[in-house]
Amino acid sequence: MPQRIYCRKCGFILYNSQELICPSEILKRFGDECPRCHKTLSFNPQLVSISR
Repeated sequence: MPQRIYCRKCGFILYNSQELICPSEILKRFGDECPRCHKTLSFNPQLVSISR
């Protein structure tokens, strides 16, 4: 099952891969800002959704 990280505001997919990576590392790649809508990105474990 792939790991998918996306912007909650515009839905832009920041990461989609079988390889698990810490979400904070993905956010650093984008400078903590969504490249599409420029929303400030943050990682909140309470908002994590796990689905099949």
